[in-house]
Amino acid sequence: MPGLRAYVDALRAHYGRPRKPGSESPLEPFVRAILSPGASPKSLEKAIHTMKVYGLLDAAKIRELDADTLSMAVKAAGAAKAARLKKFVEWFVGRFDGDPERLKAVPLDRLRDELLESGGLSPETADTVLLHALGLATPVVDLPTYRVLTRHELVVEDAGYDDLKELVAKGLPKESYGEFHALTVLVGREYCRAKAKCEKCPLKGLLPPRS
Repeated sequence: MPGLRAYVDALRAHYGRPRKPGSESPLEPFVRAILSPGASPKSLEKAIHTMKVYGLLDAAKIRELDADTLSMAVKAAGAAKAARLKKFVEWFVGRFDGDPERLKAVPLDRLRDELLESGGLSPETADTVLLHALGLATPVVDLPTYRVLTRHELVVEDAGYDDLKELVAKGLPKESYGEFHALTVLVGREYCRAKAKCEKCPLKGLLPPRS
């Protein structure tokens, strides 16, 4: 059975190395991390563009906005995420004065617990903030990860979030967590969809033999 490194190599050979999006404000990486789960790249960029146009990639302005107005601004990526974003910003400013470096100074496990409890984030979103907004070494797993790992029989179908995360943590070096997540999102969007398109998938050669 191939290890996860083989999956990163196959996906990188097909897609190249993923590029990290640029940021126009210190808050933008956090906004992206909170809005991205479950959103298509086009929807995410539309929401980010709207926030830029109205000058909303700013913690003070988000705190001033009522929930309904913020929901309209982020609607393209999911209006329900507005409450999550607003709660996170309140916590981030109140607890850390809006300073990412103070966030990074907190031990990883403790910071994750705070994001889940006080920041009001789901496990996937909390890990996305840690990995992609703060650059801290923690795996992020989502629906594309689940589909790839279960269809390739690397994990059982009833595996939970923590099971998937543990598999990635054990199977890859820490510096590969971000690339693996970004690449599985790409292959999930193009090939490993609800109805799999395995024939032309770059991971086809890694599928287990069918009896």
